[in-house]
Amino acid sequence: MRGEDDRPASAAETAYLAIRTDILEGILQADERLTEVTLADRLGISRTPVREAVKRLLIEGFLKRAPGEGLRVTGLNPDEVQQIFLIRTMLESYGARRAAEFATNAECNELRRLADVMSAHTPPEGRSDYDVISEANAAFHNTIMQAAQSPRLAAMLSLAVNLGLVLRTYKMYSDHDMLRQSRHHHDIAEAIAARDPDWAEAAMRAHVLAAAGVARRQADGAG
Repeated sequence: MRGEDDRPASAAETAYLAIRTDILEGILQADERLTEVTLADRLGISRTPVREAVKRLLIEGFLKRAPGEGLRVTGLNPDEVQQIFLIRTMLESYGARRAAEFATNAECNELRRLADVMSAHTPPEGRSDYDVISEANAAFHNTIMQAAQSPRLAAMLSLAVNLGLVLRTYKMYSDHDMLRQSRHHHDIAEAIAARDPDWAEAAMRAHVLAAAGVARRQADGAG
């Protein structure tokens, strides 16, 4: 019997991954106007799975829909990017601080495991490595929010984090940037395991600010 993880991807999942990849790789440009019909034609599938994919991409911040403008690829100006990272810095630093106080041993072990997974694929040699790192990174930060035991904080962070921006920032990283971020994950995991709120807060702050620096450098280069 085929296991759940071995099931073929649904048409909506396939459409989601294809559109997301085109956005991340710059094939679909920031502020480019799209329609579900043109996307369906582009992918050679019906509109129904494209409609489901678009809903997900809107939630994650890859696409936006405004009255009178229709569907567009999200384009963020430098000030918006810095606002997002500043809000993340405040919320995630506080989350790491709480995690150092409330994390279980199992959560500490999971953070260390995920940090090891990311290190094993850093620097990335291809798309598969990027995918592993991106998934492990998301799980790492989600585990910290879970360990923080604050549904209110998690809800606030879910509104502040733009997944499209996070993944696009990863694509901007040099090997040096990736290695630094990998070290940060180990520092954060060890600080939380050490039950040291001040260290955990400082380590997370350095981590998010480093990502903000990469995004700012990219914006300055494009300006």
